[in-house]
Amino acid sequence: MGDVEELARRARIASRDLALATRATKDAALHAMADALDAAVGEVLAGNARDVRRAEEGGTDAPMIDRLRLTEQRVAAMADGLRDLARLPDPVGEVVRGSTLANGLELRQVRVPFGVVGMIYEGRPNVTVDAAGICLKSGNAALLRGSSSAASSNAALVGVLRGAVEGAGLPADCLQLVPADSRETVKELMRARGLVDVLVPRGGAGLIRSVVEESTVPVIETGVGNCHVYVDAAADLDMALAIVLNAKTQRTSVCNAAESLLVHADVADDFLPRVVAGLQDAGVTIHGDPAFSAYDGVVTATEEDHGREYLDLEISAAVVPDLDGALDHIRRFSTGHSEAIVTGDQAAARRFVAEVDAAVVLVNASTRFTDGGEFGFGAEIGISTQKLHARGPMGLPEMTSTKYVVTGDGHVR
Repeated sequence: MGDVEELARRARIASRDLALATRATKDAALHAMADALDAAVGEVLAGNARDVRRAEEGGTDAPMIDRLRLTEQRVAAMADGLRDLARLPDPVGEVVRGSTLANGLELRQVRVPFGVVGMIYEGRPNVTVDAAGICLKSGNAALLRGSSSAASSNAALVGVLRGAVEGAGLPADCLQLVPADSRETVKELMRARGLVDVLVPRGGAGLIRSVVEESTVPVIETGVGNCHVYVDAAADLDMALAIVLNAKTQRTSVCNAAESLLVHADVADDFLPRVVAGLQDAGVTIHGDPAFSAYDGVVTATEEDHGREYLDLEISAAVVPDLDGALDHIRRFSTGHSEAIVTGDQAAARRFVAEVDAAVVLVNASTRFTDGGEFGFGAEIGISTQKLHARGPMGLPEMTSTKYVVTGDGHVR
């Protein structure tokens, strides 16, 4: 356990001071972190350029390089995300519920930090900043284990952020980078029960499954996103086309991008020519059922294709006989992330919302809105697809637990 255990012990000590920090102190640290990022953008981009160069030389595919790459605009957006967090209410100490019992005891349930949060994630260095900011604001020390592919980016980012945190009067050890030079550090982090309170994995299905199945530390499971858009018989087809194109092409390498398209048979003759042309004009490869495969350039879909998270300019597509067919298809292939219906029929919308089992269900809106920032949560630490404690975009309240405070006046039982 060596190095990781030592990092976790230091994080545990730092978490005690952070848990007692006032909102003013934490917000000042967030602003300091944002200002430090702005000032060190050259250093951060230099580190990122080394990571991108290694990825390109190693033959990494384009979507993964897009996730890895930082620009001045992306660094500025990360800094703005920290400032947004500073404007949000502090969840620590919030009274979730309270009452005076019949015997006169005062009962309050209040939010408290987890303590030490471990993050295991792939590729995207923006997660480093998002996780650091959310953990700090919610009073948690953060152990960040990014991928080796982003090692230089993450080292630069954490170095900048630790200096800012310490300068704001908080312990630098509330934010630490776990070495990514060995897979053993992931295993050690997963076994640090008693030092680490919760793990949050972010990445591909293999990473998440490994952490969930092998960790002795409690895990908040984030999931991959095989997100569907279902175009109902009562859909406005202009609206439907705009939503499908946005959900698929606005940014392909993220978990809330649409990966599957379903079209009601009653509008297929009108909608398929338009959506096939629109997707192909945007460079999207369509893996289609027989109805879609009748169009030039559409690849015949396999069973596996309908369950894939492409993270690229690819999409599976099928015509379904009715709403029941759409619901059956989604039950079979959904990963429980985000599912959308486009319809003008309120009864169909209500049924879709009631029967689809997913963290987020959207009506007449793009799946790309499943995002903590878009929901007004500030930066998110991940999108939970599990059903315990947190589900959907995880903002500040989701990064806390609660304790009950019972106040009496000499009460005995």
